[in-house]
Amino acid sequence: MLSTQEFNELTARVTQSGSAAAKPRSLWSDARRRFMRNKAAIISLCLLFVIALACMVGPWVLPHAFDSADWDAMSMGPSLKNAHFWGTDEAGRDLLVRCLIGGRISLTVGLLATLASVSLGIAWGATAGFLGGKVDAVMMRIVDMMYAIPYLLIAILLVTILGREFYLVVITITVFSWMDMARVVRGQTLSLRSMEYVEAARAMGVSTTRIIFGHIVPNLLGVVVIYTTVTVPGVILTESVLSFLGLGIQEPMTSWGVLIQDGAKVMEVSPWILLFPAALLSVTLYCFNFIGDGMRDALDPKER
Repeated sequence: MLSTQEFNELTARVTQSGSAAAKPRSLWSDARRRFMRNKAAIISLCLLFVIALACMVGPWVLPHAFDSADWDAMSMGPSLKNAHFWGTDEAGRDLLVRCLIGGRISLTVGLLATLASVSLGIAWGATAGFLGGKVDAVMMRIVDMMYAIPYLLIAILLVTILGREFYLVVITITVFSWMDMARVVRGQTLSLRSMEYVEAARAMGVSTTRIIFGHIVPNLLGVVVIYTTVTVPGVILTESVLSFLGLGIQEPMTSWGVLIQDGAKVMEVSPWILLFPAALLSVTLYCFNFIGDGMRDALDPKER
Protein backbone atom coordinates (compact mmCIF):
# COMPACT_ATOMS: atom_id res chain seq x y z
CA MET A 1 0.00 0.00 0.00
CA LEU A 2 1.16 3.53 -0.77
CA SER A 3 1.31 6.08 1.96
CA THR A 4 -0.53 9.38 1.59
CA GLN A 5 2.71 11.27 0.87
CA GLU A 6 3.82 8.74 -1.78
CA PHE A 7 0.37 8.84 -3.37
CA ASN A 8 0.47 12.64 -3.57
CA GLU A 9 3.97 12.60 -5.11
CA LEU A 10 2.91 10.03 -7.70
CA THR A 11 -0.19 12.08 -8.55
CA ALA A 12 1.93 15.21 -8.98
CA ARG A 13 4.34 13.42 -11.33
CA VAL A 14 1.50 12.10 -13.48
CA THR A 15 -0.08 15.54 -13.61
CA GLN A 16 3.20 17.20 -14.61
CA SER A 17 3.99 14.60 -17.28
CA GLY A 18 0.46 14.85 -18.63
CA SER A 19 0.58 18.63 -18.82
CA ALA A 20 3.98 18.51 -20.51
CA ALA A 21 2.75 15.97 -23.04
CA ALA A 22 -0.41 17.97 -23.67
CA LYS A 23 1.47 21.23 -24.24
CA PRO A 24 0.49 22.34 -27.76
CA ARG A 25 3.03 23.18 -30.44
CA SER A 26 2.49 25.87 -33.02
CA LEU A 27 2.62 25.20 -36.75
CA TRP A 28 5.98 26.92 -37.12
CA SER A 29 7.60 25.17 -34.13
CA ASP A 30 6.40 21.81 -35.42
CA ALA A 31 7.62 22.68 -38.93
CA ARG A 32 11.01 23.72 -37.55
CA ARG A 33 11.40 20.38 -35.75
CA ARG A 34 10.47 18.48 -38.89
CA PHE A 35 12.81 20.59 -41.02
CA MET A 36 15.73 20.04 -38.62
CA ARG A 37 15.33 16.29 -39.06
CA ASN A 38 15.79 16.59 -42.83
CA LYS A 39 19.53 16.05 -43.25
CA ALA A 40 19.63 16.97 -46.94
CA ALA A 41 17.90 20.29 -46.28
CA ILE A 42 20.15 21.14 -43.31
CA ILE A 43 23.34 20.31 -45.23
CA SER A 44 22.07 22.35 -48.19
CA LEU A 45 21.25 25.29 -45.90
CA CYS A 46 24.73 25.22 -44.36
CA LEU A 47 26.40 24.90 -47.75
CA LEU A 48 24.33 27.75 -49.17
CA PHE A 49 25.29 29.92 -46.20
CA VAL A 50 28.97 29.19 -46.82
CA ILE A 51 28.66 30.08 -50.53
CA ALA A 52 26.78 33.31 -49.77
CA LEU A 53 29.28 34.28 -47.06
CA ALA A 54 32.21 33.60 -49.39
CA CYS A 55 30.62 35.71 -52.12
CA MET A 56 30.08 38.59 -49.69
CA VAL A 57 33.43 38.52 -47.86
CA GLY A 58 35.80 36.76 -50.27
CA PRO A 59 36.43 39.62 -52.73
CA TRP A 60 37.50 41.87 -49.83
CA VAL A 61 39.95 39.30 -48.45
CA LEU A 62 41.59 38.07 -51.66
CA PRO A 63 44.47 40.16 -53.01
CA HIS A 64 43.11 40.57 -56.55
CA ALA A 65 40.40 42.88 -57.87
CA PHE A 66 37.72 41.37 -60.10
CA ASP A 67 38.61 43.68 -63.02
CA SER A 68 42.41 43.84 -62.66
CA ALA A 69 44.45 41.98 -65.29
CA ASP A 70 47.70 40.11 -64.69
CA TRP A 71 49.36 40.21 -68.11
CA ASP A 72 51.97 37.68 -67.04
CA ALA A 73 49.38 35.07 -66.06
CA MET A 74 46.81 35.01 -68.87
CA SER A 75 44.85 31.74 -69.15
CA MET A 76 46.84 30.25 -66.27
CA GLY A 77 45.49 27.02 -64.82
CA PRO A 78 44.59 26.50 -61.15
CA SER A 79 47.60 26.19 -58.86
CA LEU A 80 48.35 26.49 -55.14
CA LYS A 81 51.85 27.76 -55.87
CA ASN A 82 50.71 31.15 -57.12
CA ALA A 83 48.15 33.70 -56.01
CA HIS A 84 45.58 32.54 -58.60
CA PHE A 85 44.11 29.48 -56.87
CA TRP A 86 41.41 28.91 -59.50
CA GLY A 87 43.51 30.14 -62.40
CA THR A 88 42.87 33.15 -64.62
CA ASP A 89 40.83 33.92 -67.71
CA GLU A 90 42.05 35.06 -71.14
CA ALA A 91 42.56 38.60 -69.87
CA GLY A 92 44.61 37.50 -66.85
CA ARG A 93 41.83 38.24 -64.34
CA ASP A 94 41.64 36.07 -61.22
CA LEU A 95 38.87 33.50 -61.71
CA LEU A 96 38.19 32.92 -58.01
CA VAL A 97 37.46 36.59 -57.37
CA ARG A 98 35.31 36.84 -60.49
CA CYS A 99 33.34 33.73 -59.48
CA LEU A 100 32.67 35.24 -56.05
CA ILE A 101 31.68 38.59 -57.53
CA GLY A 102 29.50 36.76 -60.06
CA GLY A 103 27.87 34.82 -57.24
CA ARG A 104 27.18 38.07 -55.40
CA ILE A 105 25.45 39.49 -58.49
CA SER A 106 23.52 36.29 -59.30
CA LEU A 107 22.30 35.79 -55.73
CA THR A 108 21.34 39.45 -55.39
CA VAL A 109 19.39 39.38 -58.65
CA GLY A 110 17.75 36.11 -57.62
CA LEU A 111 16.67 37.37 -54.20
CA LEU A 112 15.48 40.81 -55.39
CA ALA A 113 13.57 39.45 -58.37
CA THR A 114 12.04 36.69 -56.22
CA LEU A 115 10.97 39.18 -53.55
CA ALA A 116 9.37 41.44 -56.16
CA SER A 117 7.66 38.61 -58.05
CA VAL A 118 6.39 36.94 -54.85
CA SER A 119 4.98 40.24 -53.55
CA LEU A 120 3.26 40.97 -56.86
CA GLY A 121 1.96 37.42 -57.18
CA ILE A 122 0.55 37.40 -53.63
CA ALA A 123 -1.25 40.73 -54.09
CA TRP A 124 -2.61 39.76 -57.52
CA GLY A 125 -3.67 36.21 -56.66
CA ALA A 126 -5.19 37.05 -53.27
CA THR A 127 -7.19 39.94 -54.73
CA ALA A 128 -8.48 37.87 -57.67
CA GLY A 129 -9.36 34.87 -55.50
CA PHE A 130 -11.10 36.86 -52.77
CA LEU A 131 -13.15 39.16 -54.99
CA GLY A 132 -14.06 36.44 -57.50
CA GLY A 133 -16.63 36.95 -60.24
CA LYS A 134 -15.79 39.22 -63.15
CA VAL A 135 -12.78 40.72 -61.36
CA ASP A 136 -11.25 37.27 -60.96
CA ALA A 137 -11.99 36.39 -64.60
CA VAL A 138 -10.39 39.57 -65.95
CA MET A 139 -7.32 39.37 -63.71
CA MET A 140 -6.64 35.72 -64.50
CA ARG A 141 -7.12 36.29 -68.24
CA ILE A 142 -4.36 38.89 -67.98
CA VAL A 143 -2.19 36.20 -66.39
CA ASP A 144 -3.01 33.83 -69.26
CA MET A 145 -2.03 36.48 -71.80
CA MET A 146 1.26 37.03 -69.98
CA TYR A 147 1.96 33.30 -70.22
CA ALA A 148 1.53 33.49 -74.00
CA ILE A 149 4.29 36.09 -74.42
CA PRO A 150 7.81 34.61 -74.84
CA TYR A 151 9.96 36.18 -72.13
CA LEU A 152 13.10 36.13 -74.28
CA LEU A 153 11.39 38.37 -76.83
CA ILE A 154 10.48 40.94 -74.18
CA ALA A 155 13.94 40.65 -72.60
CA ILE A 156 15.61 41.40 -75.93
CA LEU A 157 13.22 44.32 -76.49
CA LEU A 158 13.88 45.82 -73.03
CA VAL A 159 17.64 45.42 -73.33
CA THR A 160 17.64 46.95 -76.80
CA ILE A 161 15.63 49.99 -75.69
CA LEU A 162 16.90 50.58 -72.15
CA GLY A 163 20.32 48.91 -72.05
CA ARG A 164 21.84 46.14 -69.92
CA GLU A 165 21.58 47.65 -66.46
CA PHE A 166 21.36 45.73 -63.19
CA TYR A 167 17.89 46.95 -62.27
CA LEU A 168 16.59 46.20 -65.78
CA VAL A 169 17.60 42.57 -65.39
CA VAL A 170 15.65 42.42 -62.12
CA ILE A 171 12.60 44.06 -63.71
CA THR A 172 12.72 41.76 -66.75
CA ILE A 173 12.84 38.63 -64.62
CA THR A 174 10.14 39.92 -62.27
CA VAL A 175 7.74 40.63 -65.13
CA PHE A 176 7.77 36.96 -66.15
CA SER A 177 8.09 35.17 -62.81
CA TRP A 178 5.07 36.33 -60.77
CA MET A 179 2.31 34.50 -62.66
CA ASP A 180 2.88 31.08 -61.06
CA MET A 181 2.72 32.60 -57.58
CA ALA A 182 -0.48 34.45 -58.52
CA ARG A 183 -2.14 31.20 -59.62
CA VAL A 184 -1.07 29.30 -56.51
CA VAL A 185 -2.24 32.07 -54.16
CA ARG A 186 -5.53 32.46 -56.02
CA GLY A 187 -6.29 28.76 -55.64
CA GLN A 188 -5.58 28.83 -51.91
CA THR A 189 -7.58 32.04 -51.46
CA LEU A 190 -10.66 30.49 -53.08
CA SER A 191 -10.69 27.88 -50.31
CA LEU A 192 -9.94 30.35 -47.52
CA ARG A 193 -12.50 33.04 -48.32
CA SER A 194 -15.38 30.82 -47.11
CA MET A 195 -13.78 30.19 -43.70
CA GLU A 196 -15.61 31.26 -40.53
CA TYR A 197 -13.09 33.91 -39.49
CA VAL A 198 -13.40 35.59 -42.92
CA GLU A 199 -17.20 35.59 -42.67
CA ALA A 200 -16.93 37.00 -39.15
CA ALA A 201 -14.65 39.79 -40.38
CA ARG A 202 -17.11 40.62 -43.14
CA ALA A 203 -19.99 40.72 -40.65
CA MET A 204 -18.01 43.12 -38.45
CA GLY A 205 -17.58 45.50 -41.39
CA VAL A 206 -13.84 44.97 -41.92
CA SER A 207 -12.67 46.41 -45.25
CA THR A 208 -11.82 44.11 -48.16
CA THR A 209 -8.19 45.23 -48.21
CA ARG A 210 -7.76 44.51 -44.52
CA ILE A 211 -9.38 41.08 -44.86
CA ILE A 212 -7.09 40.16 -47.77
CA PHE A 213 -3.82 41.32 -46.22
CA GLY A 214 -4.74 40.84 -42.56
CA HIS A 215 -6.53 37.48 -42.65
CA ILE A 216 -6.07 35.75 -46.02
CA VAL A 217 -2.38 36.42 -46.74
CA PRO A 218 -1.08 35.42 -43.25
CA ASN A 219 -2.75 32.02 -43.65
CA LEU A 220 -0.96 31.55 -46.97
CA LEU A 221 2.54 31.94 -45.52
CA GLY A 222 3.24 28.21 -45.55
CA VAL A 223 2.52 27.94 -49.28
CA VAL A 224 4.37 31.20 -49.96
CA VAL A 225 7.50 30.09 -48.11
CA ILE A 226 7.58 26.78 -49.96
CA TYR A 227 7.05 28.37 -53.35
CA THR A 228 9.61 31.10 -52.66
CA THR A 229 12.36 28.55 -52.06
CA VAL A 230 11.44 26.98 -55.40
CA THR A 231 11.29 30.33 -57.21
CA VAL A 232 14.76 31.54 -56.19
CA PRO A 233 16.71 28.87 -58.15
CA GLY A 234 14.49 29.40 -61.18
CA VAL A 235 15.15 33.14 -61.09
CA ILE A 236 18.91 32.62 -60.70
CA LEU A 237 18.88 30.21 -63.63
CA THR A 238 16.89 32.71 -65.73
CA GLU A 239 19.44 35.44 -64.99
CA SER A 240 22.24 33.06 -65.95
CA VAL A 241 20.51 32.23 -69.24
CA LEU A 242 20.00 35.92 -70.05
CA SER A 243 23.65 36.66 -69.21
CA PHE A 244 24.78 33.66 -71.25
CA LEU A 245 22.86 35.05 -74.24
CA GLY A 246 24.44 38.49 -73.75
CA LEU A 247 21.23 40.07 -72.40
CA GLY A 248 22.20 40.29 -68.75
CA ILE A 249 24.94 41.89 -66.69
CA GLN A 250 27.35 44.05 -68.66
CA GLU A 251 31.16 43.98 -68.42
CA PRO A 252 33.26 44.67 -66.41
CA MET A 253 30.66 43.42 -63.88
CA THR A 254 30.01 39.73 -64.08
CA SER A 255 27.66 36.97 -63.01
CA TRP A 256 27.75 33.20 -63.17
CA GLY A 257 25.98 33.31 -66.51
CA VAL A 258 28.56 35.68 -67.98
CA LEU A 259 31.40 33.52 -66.66
CA ILE A 260 29.83 30.38 -68.12
CA GLN A 261 29.46 32.15 -71.44
CA ASP A 262 33.15 33.13 -71.37
CA GLY A 263 34.17 29.63 -70.35
CA ALA A 264 32.12 27.98 -73.10
CA LYS A 265 34.17 29.84 -75.72
CA VAL A 266 37.50 28.43 -74.49
CA MET A 267 36.39 25.17 -72.85
CA GLU A 268 38.64 23.07 -75.08
CA VAL A 269 41.85 24.88 -74.13
CA SER A 270 40.93 26.31 -70.68
CA PRO A 271 38.22 24.08 -69.20
CA TRP A 272 38.61 25.51 -65.67
CA ILE A 273 37.12 28.83 -66.82
CA LEU A 274 33.85 26.97 -67.45
CA LEU A 275 34.10 24.35 -64.70
CA PHE A 276 34.23 26.53 -61.58
CA PRO A 277 31.34 28.94 -62.25
CA ALA A 278 29.20 26.09 -63.60
CA ALA A 279 29.92 24.05 -60.46
CA LEU A 280 29.02 26.97 -58.18
CA LEU A 281 25.77 27.58 -60.07
CA SER A 282 24.83 23.89 -60.00
CA VAL A 283 25.56 23.48 -56.27
CA THR A 284 23.56 26.62 -55.44
CA LEU A 285 20.55 25.46 -57.46
CA TYR A 286 20.65 22.03 -55.84
CA CYS A 287 20.85 23.61 -52.38
CA PHE A 288 17.77 25.73 -53.00
CA ASN A 289 15.87 22.73 -54.37
CA PHE A 290 16.72 20.56 -51.34
CA ILE A 291 15.75 23.40 -48.98
CA GLY A 292 12.47 23.80 -50.86
CA ASP A 293 11.77 20.06 -50.56
CA GLY A 294 12.52 20.24 -46.84
CA MET A 295 10.20 23.20 -46.35
CA ARG A 296 7.46 21.44 -48.30
CA ASP A 297 7.72 18.31 -46.17
CA ALA A 298 7.86 20.35 -42.96
CA LEU A 299 4.82 22.50 -43.73
CA ASP A 300 2.66 19.93 -45.48
CA PRO A 301 -0.23 19.09 -43.10
CA LYS A 302 -0.59 15.64 -44.70
CA GLU A 303 2.89 14.72 -43.45
CA ARG A 304 2.03 15.43 -39.80
